Amino acid sequence: MGSTLQRPPRSSRLPGWLTGTAGRVLGLALVVLLVVAVAVSCSGGGDGDAGVPVLGDGPDAGVQDVRSPSEETGGTLRVVAGEIDSLDPQRSYRPGVWNLMRLYARTLVTYSSEPGATADLAPDLATDLGSTPDGGLTWTFTLRQGARFENGRAITSRDVKYGIERSFASDVIVGGPTYTVELLDDPANPYAGPYQDEDPAKLSLAAIETPDDATIVFRLRTARPDFPYVLALPSSSPVPIEDDTGAAYGADPVSSGPYAVTTVDAETGIVLDRNPQWDPATDEVRTALPDRVVVRTGLSSLERDQALLAGSADLDISGSGVHLATGARLAEGAGGEVPLTDRVDDVPSGAVRLLALPTDVAPMTDPNCRAAVAAAIDRTAVQEVAGGPERAVRTSRLWPAALPAGPEEEDPGADVAAAREALAACGQPDGFSTVLAVPDAEASVAVAETVATQLAEVGITAEVRPLPAASFYATDVGSPDNVARNGYGIVLATWTADFPTPGSFLVPLVDGRSVSLVGNTNYARLTDPALSAAVDAARAASDPAADPAAAATAWRDVATAARATGAYVPLVESRVQLLAGQRLRNAVVMRPYVGYDLATAGVR
Repeated sequence: MGSTLQRPPRSSRLPGWLTGTAGRVLGLALVVLLVVAVAVSCSGGGDGDAGVPVLGDGPDAGVQDVRSPSEETGGTLRVVAGEIDSLDPQRSYRPGVWNLMRLYARTLVTYSSEPGATADLAPDLATDLGSTPDGGLTWTFTLRQGARFENGRAITSRDVKYGIERSFASDVIVGGPTYTVELLDDPANPYAGPYQDEDPAKLSLAAIETPDDATIVFRLRTARPDFPYVLALPSSSPVPIEDDTGAAYGADPVSSGPYAVTTVDAETGIVLDRNPQWDPATDEVRTALPDRVVVRTGLSSLERDQALLAGSADLDISGSGVHLATGARLAEGAGGEVPLTDRVDDVPSGAVRLLALPTDVAPMTDPNCRAAVAAAIDRTAVQEVAGGPERAVRTSRLWPAALPAGPEEEDPGADVAAAREALAACGQPDGFSTVLAVPDAEASVAVAETVATQLAEVGITAEVRPLPAASFYATDVGSPDNVARNGYGIVLATWTADFPTPGSFLVPLVDGRSVSLVGNTNYARLTDPALSAAVDAARAASDPAADPAAAATAWRDVATAARATGAYVPLVESRVQLLAGQRLRNAVVMRPYVGYDLATAGVR
């Protein structure tokens, strides 16, 4: 989806240890710290769980199937996490937190919990996936009967509307997605959110209609066949107006799911207990096996791994996978009777690291100069500095691996002769100089320096310029004016889509209508009308009533056409290894959140 969100890009959420030779060396040095933890794990001990058998279903058991299937209820599911940005569903922008919110924030539709199909949508508070009579411009949903908040009140269409309206209050509700604002707001008469709404009911957003308690109708500014994916975000969950405390709502969010937040403490963590008002008959997605869920937050990746290995944690929701040090231990096949590799699920993260060549910065204005850069790149060398095959997969596609029906994958090596021929064609036979902008993080700088070395072999001098990671995507390369002013001819970026759809991945990168003055995600500034027309054709082909194969072909054509411009040079897609705790049962890999689905997880 095209977007001009004012938020940290998904790219900025990658952990620093994911890539880089220095990180690999550090990881190997830290292996010794894990030996004791591994020994405890293999003996079945840890945190009062002596004698609990360590199950090893085999590598990748949770990717297409269920790891350690179980219907056993009870116990406490122990979760570890990094930083939690907010427990307010309208204010979080972290996939790991969105995973946690599956326990207490229901939406009209949500991601399926079926093994191997977790990128698909399933009805949640709604009876189906919605209907649209006009190709995605108007959407109608009917709510299930019997769903209630933790306070016992029935959930109505007006509660869903009010929850979505909160995102419009940009002065109070900050940090979360704003897709609904972009799709539903009227530029001629913008809605300021419920806190400034003069209507006593606080429901004046005209683009959402609630003709009765069970019906909700959305009238979008432009047709979006993938709008249900927007509604699957926690930011589209219902909020009871009588319990809304504005900016403080995250301290005690009201549950619409099987668990309710009962404690939030920096030392003891977040505690969720069963919500007695939740009726499993109204919920086809969540199994709600544990009696309690406890989340320890603010842990480093190594600390999270140690907890999983020692048996004091059951799963990690950070989405970053194990630390390099832990990965090295896994590669050695340690684990006693049950190898640790049998407790690992290896999944692509969806995060594609790429070079963007801004088409309005000379000499990248010439497609032949862009072709020279592309021809000089050796992805094998980039993969090695990005952590090796265990951490990165080479890719030349603008298409993440988990999405089916993508363009044909090529793995071209560096072609010095072709690069020099392209340089001659763009009038720069001796090469040229430019600036390579990169986030100031060790892993990113290491990749950038490798790229610069490769470019130097054909006469292209790329000055690696590290920029503050905190502002890199929002203003440094997110401002086209700033990019042009500083001559950033190459931008090393990492891109991850918010939804598992081709449009969500491609449109922000390649549609000229997605270019914005701040927080721009079309890093190459592609403004080709033909590409925008191809996007429109792909969206039309994505009509729920149309042939899915035609939609796949249309989006594949967009990706192929964008790659042909030479404005983007994909390099690698990161991989993560998920480690299951020894007590974890009924674990399904949730691909959109790159972790085990909390909606199905249980413990022995």
